Amino acid sequence: MFGARCLLRALRSCSSAPCPRHKPSAKLSVRDALGAQNASGERVKVQGWIRSVRSQKEVLFLHVSDGSSLESLQVVADSSFDSRELAFGSSVEVQGQLVKSLSKRQNVELKAEKIEVVGNCDAKAFPFKYKERHPLEYLRQYPHLRCRTNVQGSILRVRSEATAAIHSFFKPSSKVKVPEENFFNVPVFLTVSGQLHLEVMSGAFTQVFTFGPTFRAENSQSRRHLAEFYMVEAEISFLESLQDLMQVMEGLFKTTTMTVLSNCPEDVELCHKFIAPGQKDRLEHMLKNNFLIISYTEAVEILKQASQNFTFTPEWGADLHTEHEKYLVKHCGDIPVFVINYPLALKPFYMRDNEDSPQHTVAAVDLLVPGVGELFGGSLREERYHFLEQRLARGHRFEPWSRKIPHATEQLSPCDTTTEPVLYSLCATTTEAHAPRAHAAQREKPPQREACAPQQGVTLARRNWGKPTCSNEDPTLPNKLIN
Repeated sequence: MFGARCLLRALRSCSSAPCPRHKPSAKLSVRDALGAQNASGERVKVQGWIRSVRSQKEVLFLHVSDGSSLESLQVVADSSFDSRELAFGSSVEVQGQLVKSLSKRQNVELKAEKIEVVGNCDAKAFPFKYKERHPLEYLRQYPHLRCRTNVQGSILRVRSEATAAIHSFFKPSSKVKVPEENFFNVPVFLTVSGQLHLEVMSGAFTQVFTFGPTFRAENSQSRRHLAEFYMVEAEISFLESLQDLMQVMEGLFKTTTMTVLSNCPEDVELCHKFIAPGQKDRLEHMLKNNFLIISYTEAVEILKQASQNFTFTPEWGADLHTEHEKYLVKHCGDIPVFVINYPLALKPFYMRDNEDSPQHTVAAVDLLVPGVGELFGGSLREERYHFLEQRLARGHRFEPWSRKIPHATEQLSPCDTTTEPVLYSLCATTTEAHAPRAHAAQREKPPQREACAPQQGVTLARRNWGKPTCSNEDPTLPNKLIN
């Protein structure tokens, strides 16, 4: 009886005054840990992969990365934690106190109290070696591991920020994202875009866009014709001029680029330093200048007067090739330039006829940028039924009620989203605009064009950044790209 009463008193005492417990460690990403403003010993938990190990007599140093940033977090531990399992590539969970670092190389470091090896890694058998240079062709043999390298990690973080920036750009303007679905029970031929989905939706929503994977069926193996890439496409109804469409294109370009430069400074710096030297100044030059506008006819005249010898002779009525596009940008001072009003024969039937005989052009626009050439493409859409009837007279079916509202399109040309630096590593974008019009005589006048003065002594160079279909990359990249 006495023993039972003592036990009851003990239980009451514990329930009314519980014994103190350690506060659980807060889980932080490496990026958040490195950005901590007040590192005053708070207990945290970090999970990631070991990038380097340095063991001394009384102290052990680890650098741990979780992919959230280019920089790794330094972990300082007692030498008693040293183990063969703590090797390059092993995955670990570290708990301890986040404190200010005594070293000038980093602001904070993690003073380890507990280190748990979650997954072992045999450093000798691991295909990537610490402080060893690996060519891109070698990395492609290990697609499941190459994302751990600095170069691939930086590109993927840039791509992620660019994707978020594109969505953020469209969201405030009440654009509706349209999902793309395909269900096939029979052999089909895939379109290279989500344009058909958008055409339907633009009859109910004034602004719609898609952002997803696109597949190219043609047998073309070049860095400009990838088998698979990501592309943004947008349709804007009630848009009546190329000037309005070009404002959207320029806004998307600058907003996305500034977001990437602001949110990924270390990754961008790595690209500028090791992958594409000179790109930083070029991007800043593009961001602080208004984009120029020239007509296709003016572009052809500039090319004809050029002292440069082109592989494809420029002439009116012929399409512009990459060599032409790069020259035009260089001619205009390495500032992005819109080329508008292309010959009708070069463009699809749905682009709006400018009714400007004898040249006969359509309201189409391409945005050319330094080092790449065409990045965006777009047009006003033909909404006049009798024009479409004439163009579709060769057996094409057209429902007269399906398109009574004019619209326009903007496209950002496909780029490799795995190895291109900064903006050119993003994706491809398309925007179509649609707008009602009353009569040809009431159309707005062509947009005012800024003068495009020739620039002497300007050269454009584009580094080989290692496309999956290319085999002539530089076999030796700097250590920092990998380690």
